Amino acid sequence: MTTIALIGPGAVGGTIAAWLAQSPALSVTVCARTPFDGLEVQTPAGVITAAPTVLTDPAKARPVDWVLIATKTYDTASAQGWLDALVGPETRLAVLRNGVEHVEPFLDRLPAERIVPAVVDIPAERSAPGRILQRRDGWIQVPDDAAGRAFVALFAHTPIAVSTTADFTTQAWKKLALNCAGAVNALVLKPASLAHDEGAAQVMRTLVAECVAVGRAEGADLPDDLPDAVIAGYRGAAPDSVNSLHADRLAGRPMELDARNGVIVRRGARHGIATPANAMVVALIKAAAAS
Repeated sequence: MTTIALIGPGAVGGTIAAWLAQSPALSVTVCARTPFDGLEVQTPAGVITAAPTVLTDPAKARPVDWVLIATKTYDTASAQGWLDALVGPETRLAVLRNGVEHVEPFLDRLPAERIVPAVVDIPAERSAPGRILQRRDGWIQVPDDAAGRAFVALFAHTPIAVSTTADFTTQAWKKLALNCAGAVNALVLKPASLAHDEGAAQVMRTLVAECVAVGRAEGADLPDDLPDAVIAGYRGAAPDSVNSLHADRLAGRPMELDARNGVIVRRGARHGIATPANAMVVALIKAAAAS
């Protein structure tokens, strides 16, 4: 039996843990801050439930075959205790996070060949611990190497489209383009339907255009029409859907501004590319959240 520990059972992490737990060949443990009574996910095909082992104390954890980290990027430090307990000499780590900086924070723990960076697009919202609405089956993409192919195999029994890609850099920056536009929703606290307002949509396009310029400098192969494609995606989403940055701001939680928009500013500066729209939205959301 393959043993899996998932750190961070939020909306996406909880959805993934619930689907993995549907296989009798996988033993799933969830590492959480507070205990909860199982997982219940309203999926596009109906409700699924799961009863993984839930741990709240790293001292009770043991090394596993796979660690899946689905915490927010700002929570890396809080996961260190779990990694101390869960990572053994053969453990592989899948990093299921936003942004384009998946591997770097964990190179002091594992060699690069045992770290699987993952681009995840699974629209989901958590209403309470262990209670999640999954709006689409979604997809996950990982590099096409031995560890990536082993990760894909874990999901063979699920409807989530998990696959390898020969150009992970491009896929990560495409997802960042989608995420960076969502900062407009978080700024004005309106759901996906905001993209139907042409003025707001133009601001979103500008954020994405900056992302495209920086991503190309980083080696990503990004199309000229990506800003319009991102807007089309938002307009095709459920009108009331809320992205994670928006949800975190509403709940008064820390936000992944640096991973979703700040990184564009930082990487842009490295390449001498101006990114005023992303810099502005980061500053405004920080100011609004502080007021």
